Amino acid sequence: MTTVAGRPAPDGGFAAALHAPVAGGHWLVQGDGVRWRLPVERWHGPVEPATAAVVARCGGPTLDLGCGPGRLTVALASAGVTAVGVDVSARAVALTRARGAVAVHRDLFDPLPGEGRWRHAVLLDGNIGIGGDPVALLRRCRSLLHPQGTVLVELEPPGTGLWLGYAHVVTTTASGPARLSPAFRWARLGVTAVRDTAATAGLAVREVFRDAGRWFGELAPSGPN
Repeated sequence: MTTVAGRPAPDGGFAAALHAPVAGGHWLVQGDGVRWRLPVERWHGPVEPATAAVVARCGGPTLDLGCGPGRLTVALASAGVTAVGVDVSARAVALTRARGAVAVHRDLFDPLPGEGRWRHAVLLDGNIGIGGDPVALLRRCRSLLHPQGTVLVELEPPGTGLWLGYAHVVTTTASGPARLSPAFRWARLGVTAVRDTAATAGLAVREVFRDAGRWFGELAPSGPN
């Protein structure tokens, strides 16, 4: 997602990766030069074991924030959970709906249905980076939750810490030059930095857990809104 004044802009950045995998791959390139291959095949595929572990922790109405092609939204619905995907990309919302799930085309910082009543908000696949400010994003998640709700967030491995800055998406193909998205604000949050970040947002870390080689945090409101 590209950003305008620090907020996601429609169908920028990750839009190319939402269409389909390509031979050369899609890469997230941070402003400091660090590159991460985007797992586009996973986004477009069925729910994987680690995501199933997250689904199992959702016992009530759930928002899948930054839903992308909707595999988590579909998995939640298949498990009998009321689930709504949210994405700023019209393409992502169309893909999610095509898979039979419910999704809204909305910036997650704009008004959403059922604010203050959701039991869970989920940020997978690096979506803690949306907007480039994890504290602001987690505060927004907290405002969406029921008082006994939780935020489930995917984290970077221990030792990663917190990175804030600008990034862009590079798409490479078997033929032709690489395509470069506009720069956008992004962030990465690791296990070692999640407690302080969550506390600043008014959330407490209930648990950090690992599944299938990936790390997740379960956060809950630490006081009244």
